[in-house]
Amino acid sequence: MSQKEQMSKHDYVIKCKKAAAQGNVIAQNTLGFLYLNGQGVVSDYKEAVKWFKQAAEQGYAAAEYNLAIMYKLGQGVDKDQAESFKWLQSSASKGYADAQFSLGNMYYQGDDLQQDYVKAFMWWLLAEGNGAKDIDHNKQAGADKMTKGEIKEAERLAKAWQSQHGNS
Repeated sequence: MSQKEQMSKHDYVIKCKKAAAQGNVIAQNTLGFLYLNGQGVVSDYKEAVKWFKQAAEQGYAAAEYNLAIMYKLGQGVDKDQAESFKWLQSSASKGYADAQFSLGNMYYQGDDLQQDYVKAFMWWLLAEGNGAKDIDHNKQAGADKMTKGEIKEAERLAKAWQSQHGNS
């Protein structure tokens, strides 16, 4: 990497920090990623959590999702499935496809909550409507364990959710 490229990364981090300190949620979420992955800064999960949390507390769906994953994996914070689920639900309720897909997986697997194929399928349908890719395998696996009536119920719930929330 050239000295100019290193300086550019350094300048980028400085600009992100300045914008994040001023409350810019995109900059805060970006800083979280930079600290998570050690890009332009020394990798630091606690610092990543700090920035994800600042943006999440302002209602930024991507940061809510990122914070949920940090709690799920216990990176930079104690592992806390209830806290993870709370942030995942908040992000999913805003139409964030990755969060919706993850909620579907949690319900399908019964991952720290009651297994529910109908809710899993509903969240997968919503995620797909919001652009989630490679979801057909999950939907097929769920459909294989469901009756036609349960699939129709999941579709009905997804439509009702869309009507209530005004997004896919």
